[in-house]
Amino acid sequence: MKEKSRGRTSEYDPGNMEDSKHESSTKTPGVTINQQEQDFLEPQLTDPRPQIFEEKGTMDDVGTDSKEEVDYGAIEITELTVIGCDYQHICSPQASQTGTPKLTVVLIGDTDSVEMDSQNLLLTHDRQLAPMAAAGCSQIALRLYDLCGRHVSIINMLDLQTTEQVDQVSLERYLGQVAHEQGIHAFLLLSTLGQHIDSLRREAQWLQRKLGDKSLAFVIPVFTCDNQQDYSNVLSELRAHSDLKHLIDTCRDRYHTCKRGMDDPLEMLSLLDKINLMVSETPPGCYSGEMFDEVSRQTTEQEARDESGDMYKEAVDISDKGKETPQMEDTSGDMVDSQKKLLANIETLMDILQLQHKHENKLTTADFLNIGPSSKHQHEPRSEKELAHTFLQKLFLLDYRARYIPVKKDESEMKSINHTLTADRDKNVYDALFSEREQSDSTDKHSHVHPMDVQMAVFHCSDSFLRQYMVTKLSACQYALPLLVPDLFTQEIEFPLWTFRQIGKSWKSTSKLNGITSKSMPIYKAQTPMIAFFRLGSVSSSKSQLMNNLINQRHSTFFHRDCPGSTKTRILMGGVAEIAWYCPAGKTDDAFTDCVAFCNLRGNAVVHEKQRDFLTEFSSVNVVLLPSLDKDDKRVAIVQDLVMSPKPLICLLTDDDFVASEFKPGKYRIGLRDRNQSEVSKELTDIIRKMLSPQFLSFNLEEVAKQSGFRLDENDEVCQTGKNAALEIKDLLKVNALSEIKNTFLPCQDRLWHDWCRKNKDLYRLQGNVEMAKSKKQHELNTIRYQQQDVSFSELMKLFLTSLRSLRSEERKYFLKWIVILLDDLSTNKLSELHHRYDEKWSEVLTLKKKHDKSVQLKKKQLELEEISEKLQSATVGFEHIWREVGQIYEAHVSVPRGRIDINVSYLPEMAADLMISGHPMELMDGDAGHVPLTWIKSVLDEVIKKLNDPRVFVLSILGIQSTGKSTMLNAMFGLQFAVSAGRCTRGAFMQLVRLTKEMKKDFPFDYVLVIDTEGLRALELAGKATIHHDNELATFVIGLGNMTLINIFGENPAEMQDILQIAVQAFMRMKKVRLSPSCVFVHQNVGDITAGEKNMEGKRRLQEKLDEMTQLAAKEEGCEAECFSDVISFDIKIDVKYFSQLWEGSPPMAPPNPCYSENVQELKNMILSKTSTSTVGKLSAFQTRVEDLWNALLNENFVFSFKNTLEIAVYRKLEVQYGKWTWALRSAMLTIENQLYNRIENGKLHKVDQSYLVAEMRKTRDKVQEAMKKHFEEERDKDILVQWQGRFECKIGELHEELVSGSKKKLEEVIQQKEARHKLDEKNKLYEDKLFQKSKEVALKLKDEAMDEDQLHKEFSSVWETWVVELTNDTPAIKDIDIAERIIHVLVEIGNEPALVHERRTSKLYSNICNLGNYSQYIILRKHPDLNQCPKDEMNTQDEHGLSHKTSLWGTFKQFLGIGFSGNKTMKNDDFVNHLTYSEEEQLATFINDVVKETKNMIMEAPTATRGYNDSYLQNIAVHVQTRVKDFESTKNNYALKKTFTVDLSLHACEHAENFLSKSYREFKNNNDALTYLDRKKPQYYTIFQSFYKGASYVTVLGEILCNQLKASMIQAIYDQTAIDLAEEMQSSYPPFSGNRSNLEKHILMLLAEKENFDSYITYIKSPKTHFKSFIRETVKKYIFSENYVKTLSIIKGNIKCKEQCVNHAVHNATERVTTEMGDTTMWLKEFSNYLKDELKFENNRYVDMGAITTFDFLEEVVRDGLKIKVKEINQGFSDVSLLKMENFRVRPDDILIKHFCDCCWVQCPFCKAICTNTMSEHQGVDHSVSFHRPYGLTGWHFTGTVQLCTSFCTSSVASDGHFFPNHDSDESIPWKQYRTGGPKYADWSITPDLSELPYWKWFVCRFQKDLENYYWKRFQGRGKIPSEWRTYTKAQAIESLKKI
Repeated sequence: MKEKSRGRTSEYDPGNMEDSKHESSTKTPGVTINQQEQDFLEPQLTDPRPQIFEEKGTMDDVGTDSKEEVDYGAIEITELTVIGCDYQHICSPQASQTGTPKLTVVLIGDTDSVEMDSQNLLLTHDRQLAPMAAAGCSQIALRLYDLCGRHVSIINMLDLQTTEQVDQVSLERYLGQVAHEQGIHAFLLLSTLGQHIDSLRREAQWLQRKLGDKSLAFVIPVFTCDNQQDYSNVLSELRAHSDLKHLIDTCRDRYHTCKRGMDDPLEMLSLLDKINLMVSETPPGCYSGEMFDEVSRQTTEQEARDESGDMYKEAVDISDKGKETPQMEDTSGDMVDSQKKLLANIETLMDILQLQHKHENKLTTADFLNIGPSSKHQHEPRSEKELAHTFLQKLFLLDYRARYIPVKKDESEMKSINHTLTADRDKNVYDALFSEREQSDSTDKHSHVHPMDVQMAVFHCSDSFLRQYMVTKLSACQYALPLLVPDLFTQEIEFPLWTFRQIGKSWKSTSKLNGITSKSMPIYKAQTPMIAFFRLGSVSSSKSQLMNNLINQRHSTFFHRDCPGSTKTRILMGGVAEIAWYCPAGKTDDAFTDCVAFCNLRGNAVVHEKQRDFLTEFSSVNVVLLPSLDKDDKRVAIVQDLVMSPKPLICLLTDDDFVASEFKPGKYRIGLRDRNQSEVSKELTDIIRKMLSPQFLSFNLEEVAKQSGFRLDENDEVCQTGKNAALEIKDLLKVNALSEIKNTFLPCQDRLWHDWCRKNKDLYRLQGNVEMAKSKKQHELNTIRYQQQDVSFSELMKLFLTSLRSLRSEERKYFLKWIVILLDDLSTNKLSELHHRYDEKWSEVLTLKKKHDKSVQLKKKQLELEEISEKLQSATVGFEHIWREVGQIYEAHVSVPRGRIDINVSYLPEMAADLMISGHPMELMDGDAGHVPLTWIKSVLDEVIKKLNDPRVFVLSILGIQSTGKSTMLNAMFGLQFAVSAGRCTRGAFMQLVRLTKEMKKDFPFDYVLVIDTEGLRALELAGKATIHHDNELATFVIGLGNMTLINIFGENPAEMQDILQIAVQAFMRMKKVRLSPSCVFVHQNVGDITAGEKNMEGKRRLQEKLDEMTQLAAKEEGCEAECFSDVISFDIKIDVKYFSQLWEGSPPMAPPNPCYSENVQELKNMILSKTSTSTVGKLSAFQTRVEDLWNALLNENFVFSFKNTLEIAVYRKLEVQYGKWTWALRSAMLTIENQLYNRIENGKLHKVDQSYLVAEMRKTRDKVQEAMKKHFEEERDKDILVQWQGRFECKIGELHEELVSGSKKKLEEVIQQKEARHKLDEKNKLYEDKLFQKSKEVALKLKDEAMDEDQLHKEFSSVWETWVVELTNDTPAIKDIDIAERIIHVLVEIGNEPALVHERRTSKLYSNICNLGNYSQYIILRKHPDLNQCPKDEMNTQDEHGLSHKTSLWGTFKQFLGIGFSGNKTMKNDDFVNHLTYSEEEQLATFINDVVKETKNMIMEAPTATRGYNDSYLQNIAVHVQTRVKDFESTKNNYALKKTFTVDLSLHACEHAENFLSKSYREFKNNNDALTYLDRKKPQYYTIFQSFYKGASYVTVLGEILCNQLKASMIQAIYDQTAIDLAEEMQSSYPPFSGNRSNLEKHILMLLAEKENFDSYITYIKSPKTHFKSFIRETVKKYIFSENYVKTLSIIKGNIKCKEQCVNHAVHNATERVTTEMGDTTMWLKEFSNYLKDELKFENNRYVDMGAITTFDFLEEVVRDGLKIKVKEINQGFSDVSLLKMENFRVRPDDILIKHFCDCCWVQCPFCKAICTNTMSEHQGVDHSVSFHRPYGLTGWHFTGTVQLCTSFCTSSVASDGHFFPNHDSDESIPWKQYRTGGPKYADWSITPDLSELPYWKWFVCRFQKDLENYYWKRFQGRGKIPSEWRTYTKAQAIESLKKI
């Protein structure tokens, strides 16, 4: 039979069916019903295959299969005759004639939905039968066959499923017969359109019950309506109906609408179309006999089940579930018998909860411990598929209401219910109450998933770590925990010991002997009695509720039948044993005096024999619930065994009502029927307490698990591997006492690390010789690091790191978790004891203090307390200490590498990064040492950045008093793992990453939340030795790190509030002063009545007042002005203050968490997330930088003074690079425009420069620059930092633009003026040229007939040329050459200087270095020199040893040089002191010289030498100015006078600069104005003309040659001009010295200086940096062009030659074309040609003599082109080698372009070390001067007061020291280095932050040029200025390398 069924099924394989052509021919475009149907459930699936099958031939062509006759309907026929149905119709001749139908369709529904008449295409038949008579009859739809040729068998079952007279069993068998014989291809559920959907739903449920779930795959709902009814209106109403939508979803979006008469062919064809598509898409193509047999088999098993088992009820309603969601069938009885049904229900449950694949692919903590959509909007689930996720989310929030989460009804469903109630409002009471009971049951009674099924489903689908986390949270919620769990599919029982490993319990036991004893331990170690509860069979009383009354009457520890959400449907709890512990509080009303375990076996204990035996074996007391039993009941035997057992037994009889009584020794019975629950609980408690004698059998989870015989979850291989590796470590630690573990196995972090931290902080408080002291400290630090290296990698660390590296990923997870568990286990008992002793001792100290006892006894008690505190610290060994050791091992080996090959620590940061990414907290600040291990933290974060691609992070930190629930709140909010035990409070600061899901990243500007948990302020552990400084330091650190800081306030204690508020406000004030702007939220925890709005407002008002008060106090301390908290930080008291309920709902230890607390946490989380969506967040790399900046600043005493925002500096430097690009774009564009306009001026095309034209020409470039600026400021990732400089840089770019425009206008106007000034000369020159042309032509024509060779011809031309020149210039005097150097001497003597002295100084050349001398004593004479014995006392400096000054006593200096009290100066002459100046005076004199030189340079630049020639007055003005300035300067000096040599040398030096300028200008003047010079330049040109005419050339040829000669010169100049710009651009973009900002250029300058090792060059760089920069740029450009990159240079030149050649050819062609078109003449051609070249080349068309009438312009074009080729070849030859390039030929040299670009910046030097401010902008008001690295300021001459000891200190070291300095030579008071800004204007604008990262370059420089510096300044590096020996270890290579790392 099955074979036949399969054979028939294959008949309907869509692959065997032919495509129908009928559809295409019969479909009418005008039909709209299909479109309406499509609109109803958009989008519908479409199938490309044909939807109508075409059967060819007639009905007679269809054959019948021979089959065995099986009459399934024989019995049913007689039974169905009661309804008058003619069942013989089944075997009617008509059926046999037509053969086996191709499609079998069953109609189900209401007969009113169909009109059966002769026109009905679906239900027509030969005989007219009543609807009921037709029911159940199978017939062939003849009209349908006539319509489409399809054989469709219709089984009419309308109304049969609801008719009571019909035998449903027979009807079911009949359908089975049809399914076996031919298969059922479609079930049509007929319903009238607009009718209530309940009838349709009942039909579907009936079909599901009878034929099983698989029948639903072949269902199509059919909605009928009257002919006149409008489909669209009804469909619109149905569209919003949720039940209908669910039904349609279940039917895979299939449905059909048609008329009740079913007489429309198109509608019927459409129906067949849909049936065909359904059949083709649903294997096996029909509802088959196998499917029916499977349902029958399940029904038989159902009926045979034993009724004593757990009840399983239908749990899925087709109207409420999604697409194709099957229903759970009723199951009850023994689990073995109902295994298949149970598995089906389990699968269904998993489908409902969306966990169908999670049993194999387990859920992990990473799936839930993140920030997902549920974090943003916490709401009740809208469907049961969200239950699992919502359950875990609420559980992690410590919301015990997670165990029942109601599913929120859809709004459409609620509207439907309301609509029904409104429609039924007119019914009578009876009908409303009773008549529609069945309908009400099926529609309104919503069956949902049992809450415990949700819990256990998640438990089964979770991996071990999520299970452990989940069970730990369940324990925190005071819920019972799974102890024995049957496997879902194998029923193997599992003992999940692993899940208990991180649960800790605390309680206070009471005994008469010991009183009250506090205990705290992991629960798996607890030895407690265990009370076992179970039931035998079904009982009326709730066992779980009874147990709850024993443990906690206010909380449902065990879920029971009366809990919210409880249903009889419970699938996964059968056989589960749960456990919970009662923990006493040490009070008189405790139910039990010690901790007691309670176990509850779920389900019938008769069935779950293994679990029952386990519980009875290990229990201390057995409690069994029994119904009334017959004597022969098998349960009696079980009770008999329990009674015979020696263990105490309590029988709770649910059908009896007697009070407690002992029926045998140790055996009690209690009746429950009609008993008061409180009374029963009291009796039960009393009996249990009585039976728990000291001899009870103790229950220990770990021991029992080993003896249970059940599968132990920890026995998994990976878990055991991890455990064994961790046990090796534990075994190693057990050997030593707990207090010795750190010293023995973690040696790097204890004493050595603490010593290192202390000495490191001392580096910021140096005294005396700062560099010597610092060098000594650094040596000590390195020594500690070496010691750490020697003791690193202890046995413990080797084991730990080896395991971590060798274990596989999953094993490593277990290993790390086991380490945490075992370390906690190791220290729990000892810590508990120490804490108990600490509490006792603290109480004794407090008692003595209250008595105002200051005796020895109090001091003794305080010392004892201190000892216990130290023991507590040493006994605390946790996971964080191992990682702290790892960090110290890494820092020790990285900080001072020894180069050992056998030790590799590079992998350590990566391991820590992996741990951090996986969600583990990472220690940020070591709380024991109070220090941040920066090297380690930076390396770990580097690895995290690398692995996560530098994610965006929002940093959330928290601050509060100790033990106020900070960690608990963070853990609840984000599911974190910060330590929360009272015995293990957070020390220092920890950070943990929380990931955002992909969905959330779209809404928030970050990828992770980085949460920072901190130790509490005012920690008891620090009492007696911690200070306010520690708390302020910590607060400043965490507030500075956070984008937002939670300020946690606990309770309403005013003193505690004041402490935390004062610390927090001061930290926020510091942030404001260093331009950091974190936000804050105040969390006020443990507030009683938080619902009272008035009380909240009052609390907020008090908080606001307190904040304002603390702000005023902090403002005074920080030295700034602020009246209220909002002056310091953006803060809204109405929004940024949150009140929290108390954490516990009752009194611990049995109190569950307060649900209001969980709600408060969720609200706070939502508020934080809402604020973050608009917050400014940075990358993790920015956080890394911030950590370093904050900590380095905190190491100094003055945070605000010391803070250096490295990230901000880096962003600013990057901005400067961009600024350089923007300015270069503007400069380059303006240079190009200048070249064009210069050519126009020279060509006579431009006589006035309009500024608006320049602006217009620059507009395109400026717009591009502005767009680039806008993009940089708005799109750069650090845009929030950049915004502070946007306005300034925009203004600066605007100013530069204006400067370039005005500067270019001025230069071009000067060119115009010069051209106009040369106008007469040009006219005269043109006259010369005309005459020369005529003379050349005439002589050539005369000599034309004479044969001459080239030499003769040239000789002849030269002879006549001389005659011509004399003739032409007879009336023009020649301009003579002038020796400017000789004129300088003449002028200086003329104004009164001694001739001999001037000649002597000029010859010696000593004046040339006057600007860069280190000592000017040779130029001065002291006005007064006191006798040594008469030195006045007030000249003696009494400054302490730290004093540093410009101020030097003459007497002290004299003693130094004589060697009195000073050694090491024997090489200096003792008489040199006579003319010795102080450092400050030397600086003043040097500044004066530079000022005078600068003034004279400006004066000489204004001399019009180039246009008017030379005049002695130019030099006289300079010499007189120098004399005047020297006299004025000398008049202000009382202690010395200047020698004559000074005035002469300064005059010579100034005039020497003038000499270069005057010589160049005069040469230019002579070239432009001397007729002889001009004519001499023209001789080659006219020889060519002469030669051409001699050879008989035509005028065209001659003109062509003249043009080409002029074009050659113009092209060469144009090539030079463009090449200068191109070379500058190329170097600026790709040549390293010029491809960055000015700081990059300076780095290359320093590298070159080191390579050359020229001291004089260094002095120029230090004293006159701008001069040296210019010199370096010139040398570097020259080297680039002529040696290093000559190939590139020649390539640029060749490109420009080609470009200019193309321009000329283009101009020639265009001019020729224009003249030819317009029939112009030669003048027009020249004019047009000139116009085309006006921007490219210098070419004046008016300088050509009349060549006569030229008509062959094409020939002229050809001549010019040919001649141009020759000239271009000559030009190329002239540039064939780079050596032929002449720098003087550049109109604007490339080095001048770069000098202008790089030197237009700030040149202010550090007042101490002369380092140049690195700011790119020349004027940067509002931004302090700063440099990246300072220098030892001794190299600029700074020395110690009263000595000649040069200083070796760096500025950045000194500002961190306790020393002083004199800001000026005449200062009477010294200034502390830490307040250097108060020294005067030149100090106030400099930002010098303490920094230990000094550049080795300058240390090498001081050592390399020590003697040079000493001789230069006439001082010594000795005494307090002695060079540290460490400096001498640096080599030149190391110095240069240190520059490369900048």
